[in-house]
Amino acid sequence: MAWPPALVLDVLETPEGPGQEPSPYDESEVHDSFHQLIQEQSQWAAEEGLELQHRGSGAGTPEASGSDHGALLGPAGALAHSAATLRILASMPSRTIGRSRGAIISQYYNRTVRLRRSASRPQLRDLGRSARPSLRLYDLELDSTALEEEEKRVLLVKELQGLTAAQRDHMLRAMPLSLAEKRCLREETQAPRTHQGHHGPLPCCSRLRYACVLALHDLGLGLLSGLHALTPWRYALKRIGGQFGSSVLSYFLFLKTLLAFNALLLLPLLAFIVGVQAAFPPAPRGPVPAFTGLELLTGGGRFTDTVMYYGYYSNATLTPLCAVARGPGQCAPGARGLPYSMPLAYLFTMGVAFFITCITLVYSMSHAFGESYRVGSTLGAHAMAIFCSWDHKVTQKWASRLQHDNIRTRLKEMLAEWQLRRSPGSAWGRLRQVAVWGLVWLLCLATTVGCTVAVYVFSELTIESPVWPEREGALLVLPLLVCVLNLVAPYLYRVFAALEQHESPVLEVYVAICRNLILKMVVLGILCYHWLGRRVGVLEDQCWENFVGQELYRLMAMDFIFALLDTLFGELVWRLISEKQLRRGKPEFDIARNVLELIYGQTLTWLGVLFSPLLPAMQIIKLLLLFYVKKMSLMANCQAPRRPWLASHMSTIFISLLCFPSFLGAAVFLCSAIWQVKPSSLCGPFRTLDTMYEAGKVWVRRLEEEGPRVSWLPWVHRYLVENTFVIYLLSALLLAVIYLNIQVVKGQRKVICLLKEQISNEGEDKIFLINRLHSICERKERSRSGRTQDAAMPPVLLTDDGDAL
Repeated sequence: MAWPPALVLDVLETPEGPGQEPSPYDESEVHDSFHQLIQEQSQWAAEEGLELQHRGSGAGTPEASGSDHGALLGPAGALAHSAATLRILASMPSRTIGRSRGAIISQYYNRTVRLRRSASRPQLRDLGRSARPSLRLYDLELDSTALEEEEKRVLLVKELQGLTAAQRDHMLRAMPLSLAEKRCLREETQAPRTHQGHHGPLPCCSRLRYACVLALHDLGLGLLSGLHALTPWRYALKRIGGQFGSSVLSYFLFLKTLLAFNALLLLPLLAFIVGVQAAFPPAPRGPVPAFTGLELLTGGGRFTDTVMYYGYYSNATLTPLCAVARGPGQCAPGARGLPYSMPLAYLFTMGVAFFITCITLVYSMSHAFGESYRVGSTLGAHAMAIFCSWDHKVTQKWASRLQHDNIRTRLKEMLAEWQLRRSPGSAWGRLRQVAVWGLVWLLCLATTVGCTVAVYVFSELTIESPVWPEREGALLVLPLLVCVLNLVAPYLYRVFAALEQHESPVLEVYVAICRNLILKMVVLGILCYHWLGRRVGVLEDQCWENFVGQELYRLMAMDFIFALLDTLFGELVWRLISEKQLRRGKPEFDIARNVLELIYGQTLTWLGVLFSPLLPAMQIIKLLLLFYVKKMSLMANCQAPRRPWLASHMSTIFISLLCFPSFLGAAVFLCSAIWQVKPSSLCGPFRTLDTMYEAGKVWVRRLEEEGPRVSWLPWVHRYLVENTFVIYLLSALLLAVIYLNIQVVKGQRKVICLLKEQISNEGEDKIFLINRLHSICERKERSRSGRTQDAAMPPVLLTDDGDAL
C-alpha cells in the first residue's frame, strides 16, 4: 500500500478478532505518531513563512536574495530571516504549539497519557501484540487536515475519560483553547460510556445513576456560586471600590474584618459562660430595679444584675446530674464526674478566646503582608490592567458598568502613583518641607498632651467627689469628655496638616493615622491607670469589676452616638460649607480618622470583655449600623479623592495597628487584672480568691482529690500553664514565625530578581545562538552555491598564445 510522503506512520496492523476484547492503546507508538504530526506542522509553518518572506522581499531579484541574508536582529527592529532561520524558528515548541490547534490537542493528549501511566493501569509492554489495536482501523486519510485533527480529538477524549474527574478538569482548564471548544470537550468526556462487553445503550439503572450524579454535581456547583453571591456586602463593596477607589474601600474592608473578629470572640463566650450562667441563674440579691431607659446610655440600673456584667456570675460548681439524682451536694454511685466550675470556665474561656483571636490576628497580618507586598514586576502593569482586567463572563448592564468604573479608578490610581515617582524635588524645597513638618508635629503633640492632661485631671476629680457615682447621669461626664476630645482633636490635626502640603496622599494618610493613634492610645492608657490603679482602692467595699465594665460600656455607647452624629450631621454641614462657601465641591472621605475610630472601639471591646462578656455583641451591632450609615453618608456627602492613589498596603497597616498597639495593650491590661489585682469579695466568680489566676490552682487541688483517673490534668496545669517558660517559649515561637515570614518574603524577592536576570540572560543567549546558526547556514549556502557554479562552469581551453577558446 502506498503511503503519502508527507507523513509515515510506522504502526503494526493487528486486526482484531470477533471474540477479542479491546485493550488500551500503545502509548509509545501513538506518541511517536503525534510527534511526527507536530514535525509536519513545523515544516508547514516553515514553508509558509518562507513563502511570505519571499513575497515581501521580491523573489527573483538580486536585491531580494541579498536581503534574505540580512541581519537577524537589527537596531531598528527590522527582521530579515533566511530560509534556514525560518525553519529553525518554526521548529521551536512555542511557535509550533501556537500555530496549530491540532498540535495543542496532541500535546495535551501526551500529558494525559503520562497521567494514566502513573495510575493503576497495566503496562502495555506486558500485553501481547494481538491485543493492541492499529490506527489503520480508523481509516485515516493522512493527507486531509480535518480528518487528522478529528483523530487527535477522538484520542484526546478517550484519554481524558480514563483520568479522574479532578485531573480531567485541571487538564481542560489548562488547555489554551476557546471556551466553546473546552465546553465541547467536557461534554464529550462526560458522556456515558458503553461497557466493553456491550455495544448497545446503557441499562436503565446505569443511566439513572449517571443522571443523579450529574444532578448532584450541578447542585453542588449552584450552591457554591450561591454561597459566593451571599458574601456580606459584596455588591456594596464593589460599588464603593469602583466609585471611590481602593483607599476608601480599605476602610469598609477593615470594618468587615473587625466584624469577623468580634463574632469569633463572642461564640466561645456565649457557649461556655453566658449560656451556662443563663441556664443556671444565681439567686437574686435584692429587688430588681425598674427599667427607666437611661440604662441604654449608662449601662447601670436594670442591666447591673444580668449576664451583661462580671458581678452576676457565681462562684458555684454546677453539678446538675447529682442534683437530679439525690439532691444538692450528693451524688449517686457511678454518677460522680468532673463538675462544671464557673470560675474555671470563666478564666479558661477568656484565655482561649484571646488566644484564638491572637492566632487569627497573626495569620491575618501574615496573609495581608503576603498579598500587599507580593513581589512582581511593574513593567507592563498598565497594559495588563487595560487588556486583562475585564471579566468576559459579565452579561448584565449594571455589572458591566460597575466593572468599567473599577478598571477606570484603578488606572487613575496607577497613573497617579507613577507620576508621583517621576516628580523629583529640590534640596531647598525638601529642607523647607522638613521644617514645616517639625512645626506641625510640635503643634499636634502639644494638642495630644493637653487632651491627656484634661482626661487625667477630670478622672481625679471623679474620684475625689463621692456624690457623682451615686447619680447615674453624672457618670456620663467622663465618657462625654473623652468622646469630645476624640472628635475635636482629629479636626485640629487636619487643620495643621493643611500646612504640610504632602505630595504623596499615602504619606498624608499615614501621618494622620499616626497622630490619631498616639492620641487615642495615650488617653486609653490614662483610663486604664484610672480603673486599675485608682478605682480598685476606692471601691473596696463595692463590686469594682462592675464599675469598670459599666465605664467601658458608657465609653462605647457615647463613641457610637458621637460617630453617628458626626456622620449624619457633621459631614452634611461640612459638605454644605465646602459647596456653598468654599466653592470646592464635596469633601473627601477622611480615612485616617474613621479607621482610628474603628481601632479605638475594638480596643474598648477587648479591654472590657473580662468585665462585660457581652461587649462583643454590642460591638457587632455597632459595626453593622456603622457600615450602612457610613455608606449612605459616603454616597451623599463625599466625593472620590482629587488625587487618586493606590492603597496597596492600607489593609496591612490597619491589621498591624490592630494587632500591636491595640490587641497587645488590651492583653497586658487583662493579664495585669488577672495576675495582680485582687478581685472584689462581694461579687463575681473569683470573690473568695486573692487573684483570678488562683482559680486554676484550686481546680488542680480538686482534681488531685478525684483520684488517678485525672492525674494527668494537674500535671498539664503545673508544667504547661503555671510554668512561665512555656509562655516565653510560645512568645518566642510566635516572634520566630513572624521573623521567618519576613525573611521568606525577602528571600522570594531575591530569588525573583535572580530569575528575572536569568530570563534576560537566556533571551540574550537565544538571540546569540540564532545569530550564530544564521551565519553558519549563510556560509554553507554560499559555499554550496559556489561549488554549484564551479561545477556548472564549462572547462576553459587555452591555446599556445594564451587565448581562451
